[in-house]
Amino acid sequence: MAINVAEITSILKHEIAEFQQQVEVSEVGTVIEVGDGIARIYGLRNAMAAELLEFKNGTMGQVFNLDEDSIGAVIFGNYLDIKEGDTVKSTGRLLEVPVGDPVIGRVVTPLGEPIDGGPAIQFRETRKMDIVAPGIADRQPVKEPLQTGIKAIDSMIPIGRGQRELIIGDRKTGKTAIALDTVIAQKGTGVKCFYIAIGQKESTVAAIVDVLREHGAMEYTTVVVATASDPAPLQYIAPYAGCAMAEYFMWKKQATLCVYDDLSKQAASYRQLSLLLRRPPGREAYPGDVFYLHSRLLERAVKLSDANGGGSLTALPIIETQEGEVSAYIPTNVISITDGQIYLEPDLFFAGVRPAINVGISVSRVGGNAQNKAMKKVAGSLRLDLAAYRELEAFAQLGTELDKATQAQLDRGARLVELLKQPQFRPMPVEQEVIVIYSGTQGFLDDVPIARVQEFQNAFLQFIDAKYGGMRQLLAQQKELTADIESQLKQALKEFKTTVWKK
Repeated sequence: MAINVAEITSILKHEIAEFQQQVEVSEVGTVIEVGDGIARIYGLRNAMAAELLEFKNGTMGQVFNLDEDSIGAVIFGNYLDIKEGDTVKSTGRLLEVPVGDPVIGRVVTPLGEPIDGGPAIQFRETRKMDIVAPGIADRQPVKEPLQTGIKAIDSMIPIGRGQRELIIGDRKTGKTAIALDTVIAQKGTGVKCFYIAIGQKESTVAAIVDVLREHGAMEYTTVVVATASDPAPLQYIAPYAGCAMAEYFMWKKQATLCVYDDLSKQAASYRQLSLLLRRPPGREAYPGDVFYLHSRLLERAVKLSDANGGGSLTALPIIETQEGEVSAYIPTNVISITDGQIYLEPDLFFAGVRPAINVGISVSRVGGNAQNKAMKKVAGSLRLDLAAYRELEAFAQLGTELDKATQAQLDRGARLVELLKQPQFRPMPVEQEVIVIYSGTQGFLDDVPIARVQEFQNAFLQFIDAKYGGMRQLLAQQKELTADIESQLKQALKEFKTTVWKK
């Protein structure tokens, strides 16, 4: 039998071509040092900054440093399973997180893995964790209110959809309480909420999830968790993961809210990774790019233009201060990035003023644009009244004899402070806030004893619902304090004080 050389050659060439198509070509490196959530890898000459890596045991990592003879990487997972000499593959991809409807109502890790004991999540889509924020042409001004349900905030420090409003204060002053009240207040508004817990105790996060469940808020909320016991790389990427999950809904023309609790701990975890990878330390040992860490996250808060669907992402970053030191490095960084701050003061908190908001240095740079017309009208004088009260209060402590006008201002200020107190997890509809604040600023509380202001408020709101429900509905629909509604409100206050309220 004759051997046909040409035929054999063509078959071999065809088989080799088929084999080459099946072979997955990937660059491989070797771990030369590992520990504390980071690894040094030899090889991977073509690795790109922020590229996703796959370790031998399936754990994922990310390129952090590109040195001359090696690369520094962070490890997302249990770094104790990785040993020196293990192989590492480059993937050619950037870090991604699973997104979509299945995450709503779930508690997940920054990598999208469920940790609430529920069924596995079936994802169809992923988004890049770290992206460039939409440009100015893709945005529109912030002008639609995002109601927090907290009287002091909605009246004097209003937050709009697409805004970045910092919540700042010492530990245990009620920062998380304000954020949770805001999440609970979104019930029925269609806003998707993402609460990102960074570096907190597992028991604290479990308590927060229980509160959200109890108030029916988990139906529209996702909790992204990187606890204090999780490796620093997971705490570092947690805010970006939560933001990417929210952006999926934002681009689907929906309103979203992200609470980052808190970015001080994210900065500390980023500092840990940077120092371990021998990046040069700067002020307070933070690396030079720590400002960029937070700015590229918070710039993603946006109210998209109508051409892009008009969706929004509102950010509520939380920063913890030490002994009220707002001029420290990380607080000043985040203050300069955001559109205003809500400053919580320990002295007010311990004096029983809760929420303990210092109205003097709290500000919203969006201002009245993010308020409905009714609130704007009644709250205009509130801030001035409180500012005057704070000044007079300091003066009155000297024991000087006060004239009647000054004493009246002091008395009204004290009642307004009492009126703005609010129990936790009891957000108030905006029309009720308008009714309550109107009664305070127009002097209807001037003869009510300070200790009974809250009692007056609650009884009056019940009276409104019973006898003036139509007026309340009209105020909720029109979002404006028209002359007709105002006259009905005055009539209701007079009727309540003469027939129902017992002095």
